[in-house]
Amino acid sequence: MSFRHPAERTDSGHGHFERMAERASNFTSSPVFFLLCLLLVAAFIAVHAVGLSLSRQLLIGDLMTAVTLLLLALLKNAERRAEHAIQRKLDAIAAALLEQRSGHTDKAVESLEQAIRLEDET
Repeated sequence: MSFRHPAERTDSGHGHFERMAERASNFTSSPVFFLLCLLLVAAFIAVHAVGLSLSRQLLIGDLMTAVTLLLLALLKNAERRAEHAIQRKLDAIAAALLEQRSGHTDKAVESLEQAIRLEDET
């Protein structure tokens, strides 16, 4: 188990969790997932309205809680990767400005070009 920043865990590409989180993030932002959530909420309301057993009510409530926790983990992962990409871009801009002031613009241009597509890498 690693406690390093998600964007720093692998040197070459994404790790298994990052790839899975990216696919899950794409799925959870789709209309299909929204429909599944609507169905889950409708089932929750129906179970309470019909007055089914407490065990079924708890099952539906637990499913909703599990979905919420999974979405929270995915959201946090995406947030951390975006935060890291923004910080690396800011660092590249600051380095480029410093290099430009000192007259060494070749490294500055290369650093900025690498920072432009940083979201795709992290």
